[in-house]
Amino acid sequence: MTGVCLAQFKAEIVTPTLNAIGLGGEAAVNLLTGTALAESGLVYLRQIGGPALGAWQMEPFTESDIWATFLSNARLSGLKTTMQAMLARDMPRTDQLITNWRYACAMARLKYYRSPDPLPAANDALGQTHTWKRIYNTSLGAGDVDPAHVALFQQAIET
Repeated sequence: MTGVCLAQFKAEIVTPTLNAIGLGGEAAVNLLTGTALAESGLVYLRQIGGPALGAWQMEPFTESDIWATFLSNARLSGLKTTMQAMLARDMPRTDQLITNWRYACAMARLKYYRSPDPLPAANDALGQTHTWKRIYNTSLGAGDVDPAHVALFQQAIET
């Protein structure tokens, strides 16, 4: 059980956010929805005993690295401008990983986008789980490609 209505989360946060940054589509929407389920269960906004923040449990270092090493690329100036427009002006960027779901979703999508690996098919829960573990959760993360996580990505697909 999650803390929010998953269908609304997917329709009102994930889909329009990914479309706004030009990185949408059914596969991306399902992957980002599944990632939020796998990372926080859409319940926790701060990692218990760790630094990760928000529904997508992004670490502040990762958020800063995306700005420093990816969005600083001149060919991505349009994407950088779009990301800057998502920011609230009254708080630090990393705090917005908790409070600004649109920004947090976009940052999580950029974490995947930096990888050269293609996204798995929109209806491939096992492939999405493998992609989450390899790119997002990484070998250092606590998550695994196991039946419980595959079920979360399947839930994201079916919602």
